[in-house]
Amino acid sequence: MNICVFCSAADLDEVYTAAAREFAELIGKRGHALVWGGSDVGLMKVVADGVQGAGGRLIGVSVEFLQHKARAETDDMIIARDLAERKALMLQHADAVVVMVGGTGTLDEATDILELKKHGMHRKPVVVLNTAGFYDGLQQQMLRMDAERFLPVPLTDLVTFAADAQEAITALGG
Repeated sequence: MNICVFCSAADLDEVYTAAAREFAELIGKRGHALVWGGSDVGLMKVVADGVQGAGGRLIGVSVEFLQHKARAETDDMIIARDLAERKALMLQHADAVVVMVGGTGTLDEATDILELKKHGMHRKPVVVLNTAGFYDGLQQQMLRMDAERFLPVPLTDLVTFAADAQEAITALGG
């Protein structure tokens, strides 16, 4: 299975890097491939290192203006023209999507993927790895959207929130 991970390129606290490393090792040990933003910095590097170190494949999708931060040691590196094309290529190469902690870029990627799923543009599982309750607010907001009928499909058909790496990999069936 090709698992797309959206996450931060920032250097983060150990509570987040440890959870990312644990999930990455589960990807690699199970023989899955990582599809990620291609960067060799921050949490993106932690995830790529973990997958590669556990024997998994790396499929990077970088973007022209960030190409200088792209990881050299990958199984495949794709360079997109812009961020919109990168998101589309990442989804195209993925069988499932996991959203880890991140900033506005990660939130943009997550909402875009969920919007496409809501409209039936893909049926891939989407899991939010809610490390240390980082996405509690988002989960609460989405529960309210569901309860007040802003979503045309049940929230459980769109996304699964997972508290830890094992719960996330289980939700993906992998």
